[in-house]
Amino acid sequence: MTSLLDRNRVIINQKAKLIELTNEYKMRDEDGNDVGVIRQEGQSNLKKLARFVSSLDQFMTHTLAVYDGSGQKVLELVRPRKVVKSRLLVSDGNGQPVGAIVQKNVFGKIRFGLEDATGQELGEIQAENWRAWNFSIVDVMGQEVGRITKTWEGFAKTMFTTADDYLLDVSPSLSGPLRQLAFASAAGVDTALKQDSRGLG
Repeated sequence: MTSLLDRNRVIINQKAKLIELTNEYKMRDEDGNDVGVIRQEGQSNLKKLARFVSSLDQFMTHTLAVYDGSGQKVLELVRPRKVVKSRLLVSDGNGQPVGAIVQKNVFGKIRFGLEDATGQELGEIQAENWRAWNFSIVDVMGQEVGRITKTWEGFAKTMFTTADDYLLDVSPSLSGPLRQLAFASAAGVDTALKQDSRGLG
C-alpha cells in the first residue's frame, strides 16, 4: 500500500467546471499540499457529447482512477451503467479486485454496503440524514472507522459550478480492503449519487 492510502485525513477537491463532462478531483493534505488526483478515464468524444446534451449518465459506465503524488495508480473505481441503484467496483493499482461499494436504498438515509472481492460485507457508508452529504463509514460491527464530510466551498462556487470538497477521515487502525474501500468512498459516493443530474439535459 502506498503512502497515499496510509494517510488518515485527505481533502478531496473536485475541479470546478461550469458544465462537467470529465470528473477530476485533487487530493490534498491538511496543509494544502497535493498528494494525489482522482481522474475520470476512458471517455470517448461521443460519450462526452451525450453527457453535454442529455441526462444519460446513469446509463453509461464510468471509470475513476486514483493516482498518488508520484503518478502511480493506486485504485480504480468502475461504476457500470445503472437503472436505480449504483454499484462501484474497486480494484487496486494493479487491477486486482478489492471489493465493491453497493448502494442499498434510494429513499431516506442513503446507505452503501462495503464488500470485499468475494462479496463478504465489511461495513457500510451511512448518510447522517436523508439530505445530508455527511457520511459515517462503519465496520461490520457498526463501529465508526471513517467519515466523509462535505466542506463549504464558498457561495459563488456553490451557485455556479458543480464542484464540491470532501474531507475524508480514516481511523489510523483501519487496514486492508476496508481502508482501500473507505478511501474510494469519497469520490465513489459523489459519482453514485450526484453525477446523474449533471449536464444540460
